[in-house]
Amino acid sequence: MFDYLSLRRPSYRQCLFLWSQSRLMTTSKRVQDRSKNKRVRGLEIATEKWKIFTKFKILMDILKQEPEMVIPVRSLNEYRRQINLPKPHKVSDFIRKTPKLFELYKDQNGVLWCGMTKVAEDLLEEEEKLLEEHSDKAAEYVTRFLMMSVDKRLPLDKIAHFRRDFGLPLDFRAEWVHRYPQFFRVIKSKTEPQVEYLELTNWNPKWAITELEKKALGITEGGGEHSPGMLSLPFPLKFPPEYKKVYRYGGKIEHFQKRAYLSPYADATDLKAGSLEFDKRAVAVMHELLSFTIEKKLVTDHLTHFRRELVMPQKLMRLLLKHFGIFYVSERGKRFSVFLTEAYEGSELIEKGPYVLWKEKVQSLIGYRGKKKKIDTFSDQSGMEDEDLFGSESENGSISTQFEREETMEDLEDALLSDDDEMEVGEVCSGYKDSNTT
Repeated sequence: MFDYLSLRRPSYRQCLFLWSQSRLMTTSKRVQDRSKNKRVRGLEIATEKWKIFTKFKILMDILKQEPEMVIPVRSLNEYRRQINLPKPHKVSDFIRKTPKLFELYKDQNGVLWCGMTKVAEDLLEEEEKLLEEHSDKAAEYVTRFLMMSVDKRLPLDKIAHFRRDFGLPLDFRAEWVHRYPQFFRVIKSKTEPQVEYLELTNWNPKWAITELEKKALGITEGGGEHSPGMLSLPFPLKFPPEYKKVYRYGGKIEHFQKRAYLSPYADATDLKAGSLEFDKRAVAVMHELLSFTIEKKLVTDHLTHFRRELVMPQKLMRLLLKHFGIFYVSERGKRFSVFLTEAYEGSELIEKGPYVLWKEKVQSLIGYRGKKKKIDTFSDQSGMEDEDLFGSESENGSISTQFEREETMEDLEDALLSDDDEMEVGEVCSGYKDSNTT
C-alpha cells in the first residue's frame, strides 16, 4: 500500500501544479479585464483624454518647422504614421475638422495647402513661453533623474522619450541640453561613438530629497543640503472605489508601509535583487520619477529602458501591478501607462500646472460640426510672393532634422516592444495573482 501511494504522489503533485498554473492564466489580453474590481474608470478616461490633442499637436509642430508655417496637404501624407491617421481617412478631412486651428487654401495651380490660424500661432507662442518659464524646473528634474542613476549618466535617446512628460522643448537635443553646463553635459560613448549620454557634472545636495520627503517636511522650494539615506515614510494609498477586499491583506500593506527603504538618491549597488528592501526602493524610484512628470503618468515601455540605470527589477510591470494602491496601470491600444494614483481625483489631475491648462485650452478648440466650406484660392492680389510662400523646400514636405529626431507618435506606436524582459500575458496575470496574496 505504501509503495502504491509513493508512486501516486509525484503524479498527484504534478497535476496539482498544472491546475494551479492554469488558475493563473486567463483568456483575456487586457490588464483591466484580469481583475475588474481593480479597474479605475476615471484613470481609464484619463488615458484616452489627450489622444486627439496629440494628433493635432504633432501637425502644429510640423507646420511650425516650415519656413512660412504652411505645407502642401499632399506632403502631409508622409507624416500619416506620426499623426496616427490611417487610410482611407483623408488628411484634408482631418484638417477641416478643426477650422479654429487650421486653414486650407488653394494656390493658382489648384494645389491644396495647409496653414495655421492666428489663434493657433498665438497658442504656439504661448507654449514656447510656458516651456521657457518651466525650463529651470525641468533642468532640476533631469538633474535629479541623473542623480538617481547608478553611473550618474543616462543615454540621451532614452531621456528623449520623456521629453513631453518632463516639459522639455522641441530643441531638447540640439540646444537645451547645452544650456545648463553647471548641472549636466553631453558626452559620447567610448565604445559606441554614435551613442550620446547626458552626464551629471555636479551633485546638488539640496536636490537629493524626494518629493515625498518635501511634503512630509512642508518644503516647497529650496531647502538646505540633504544627505540621502534610509527612509521610513509611507506612500499615499488610493485604492479603486469598487475594490472591497483590502481587509484580507491589510496587515501586509501596513507592514510594507512601515518597512524602511533606501532613498532613490542613495547608492543602491549593494542591494540584492529580489529582496524586500530592493523592491521597496524600486517603488520609491517609480514614485519619484512619476512625481517629476507634468501629468503624473508615463508609458511603461519607456520605463523599462531604465531598469539597469535605476536599479529596478526585471519584472517591473509585476511590481506596479502588485502595488495598485500607489500606482494604476492602464492598457489602451498597444502599450501600458502607469499613473500615480494620489495625483488624480476621478479622471482629473488634482493639481494642474500651466502646461496642462494650456493643453486643455487647445483641446477645447478641436472639433467642428458643420457644413463644408468652400476653400479659398489665392489671387494675384493676395500680397504674397509665390516663391516665398510656396518655396521648393516646403513643396518637398521637408521638416528639420531636429523635429524628426524628437519623439513623435511614431515613437509611441513603434517603441521597443520586443525587449527581452517585457512581461508576457501570463506574467501580467501572475502579477495580479501576486497582489491578491501579498
